[in-house]
Amino acid sequence: MPTSAPSPELSDGDLWVFGYGSLMWKPGFAFIEQVPARLIGEHRALCVYSFDHRGTPEKPGLVLGLDRGGACRGIAFRVAAGHRDDTIAYLRSREQTTNVYREVMRSVWLENEARQRVAALAYVVDRGHVQYAGRLSLVEQLRLVQQGHGRSGNNRDYVMSTVTSIEKQGFRDEQLHRLATMLHDAHPLHREASPSPFGGE
Repeated sequence: MPTSAPSPELSDGDLWVFGYGSLMWKPGFAFIEQVPARLIGEHRALCVYSFDHRGTPEKPGLVLGLDRGGACRGIAFRVAAGHRDDTIAYLRSREQTTNVYREVMRSVWLENEARQRVAALAYVVDRGHVQYAGRLSLVEQLRLVQQGHGRSGNNRDYVMSTVTSIEKQGFRDEQLHRLATMLHDAHPLHREASPSPFGGE
């Protein structure tokens, strides 16, 4: 079961941050090390309507959140204690523009030689928020991602960059890979190309 802990600014020492989406390929903060990690109790899902970074309220995009159940592989970043407050402030300004996430501390298992468990800052979707999309069909995900464009760019690049980061870590996220294949096939420059670089089932 997920475990909660006091707010991260109340702790001392280095800060661990768990990245599972854009933080994996664009953390935006200084860190000492990054380690492949696994969080148990929540899974990565395209379950958040984006009204800001990758969409607008009129034409929402779709971005990732940690949703209830399962497990999630990602990257744990260790931030030096001296940069703790600045990093938390940066993450709040980036992730909490519409308060669709809950800022929590979660136990994550580092996939290094020590295999230790650490408490890491993570952003979990608020299921009661208006931007919580729940579980959407791949067709609906495709529609939203194709239309989504916000101040951080287009939604398609967000999905493709996340898939590329996951592949570099040596694993697959079946749902995201299926969507990436659909996005690749639907892209005008690639409609004639075959096979898809993201593979198929």
